[in-house]
Amino acid sequence: MDKDKSELYSHITKLHTTQLGIQRIECNLKLQEDVVAWCQRQIIDEQSSVSRKGKNWYVYTKDSVITINAHSDTIITAHKIKK
Repeated sequence: MDKDKSELYSHITKLHTTQLGIQRIECNLKLQEDVVAWCQRQIIDEQSSVSRKGKNWYVYTKDSVITINAHSDTIITAHKIKK
């Protein structure tokens, strides 16, 4: 596990989002499940990668990007990667 992924993983139980964040992510990804749990699974997935740019973490999965505020551990948004 690389350094960025390891650091984000150490905060995984603190991840949360707002009601608006839940609605935004459900709409963007067409999810019908717990958004926080889904994001946690994506972080753990061996296929995902994590990078930190400024105040945000970016989790890259095979078909989406999750944006997480590094200071508050708030999941801001997630969207499909356009190919």
